[in-house]
Amino acid sequence: MKTPVALLIFNRPDTTEKVFEAIRQAKPPKLLVVADGPRSDRPDEAEKCEATRAIIDRVDWECEVLTNYSEVNKGCKLRVSSGLDWVFNNVEEAIILEDDCLAHPTFFRFCEELLDYYRNDTRIMHINGNNHGISGTIAGESYHFSKLTSVWGWASWRRAWQYYDVKISFWTDLVNRKKFFQDHFKSRKEFKLRSKIWNNVYTGKIDTWDYQWYLSCICQSGLAIMPNQNLISNIGFDLDATHTADKRNRFANLPTQTMQFPLIHPKFMLVDTEADELYFNQVYRKVFMENISRKLIKSIKPK
Repeated sequence: MKTPVALLIFNRPDTTEKVFEAIRQAKPPKLLVVADGPRSDRPDEAEKCEATRAIIDRVDWECEVLTNYSEVNKGCKLRVSSGLDWVFNNVEEAIILEDDCLAHPTFFRFCEELLDYYRNDTRIMHINGNNHGISGTIAGESYHFSKLTSVWGWASWRRAWQYYDVKISFWTDLVNRKKFFQDHFKSRKEFKLRSKIWNNVYTGKIDTWDYQWYLSCICQSGLAIMPNQNLISNIGFDLDATHTADKRNRFANLPTQTMQFPLIHPKFMLVDTEADELYFNQVYRKVFMENISRKLIKSIKPK
């Protein structure tokens, strides 16, 4: 393996240990580790953070280890975004894993080959590892093209990350180009929901970093690669998680499959809109059902 791996960690030694072991088996030549600091109102968190960082000391293969550890808690939005800025300031391309994203062994080769294959093709901005159990609609190909940027195991280049804006400071200008922006989405329903999310990110109501990356890719007409075999299992769905607390979530602990090599590349660089739509409907179905329920309750509520 020749490609650097970036690992994002915090306070979860149990999941970090499993993810680290998968990286250890892959033996990347360079490991860049980003860690957030403990929260001041959690007395036991400093010990958990320390135990998590201690796992990185177990590197026992020929590897350059670079660390970017914060002693104070910056939160998900600022710690991950600043950490990834640091990663791409140090390397031209990287495979990125969070502390709860367990990779299948073939994930690393899949990313490495495609980072090389599309290195100079600026149409491609993101390589997914997790496909949420949804394969492309064309049989026989190793992957398909998508508009979706899943961050449960992924890879990218500095040339793409340069467009990332954690503040999405361009949001108001984008809203003024609503017609062009809206045409990017297959349904008005998706456009309205995603616009609401991005507006909440812009106004600070949502503390995260990944919606900004998705929007940054959209605004460059960037494509993502989606594997037709799921290569990542998110093992972090529990009460300790920041955004994945529901153990019953259909995407929790998805099984992984083996990617076959040599890779079979798609014949055309066209988005598999059917697969993207299926993903959107599955992920946000609960949101829409809750909205419908609220409307029904409101309609029968006594005046």
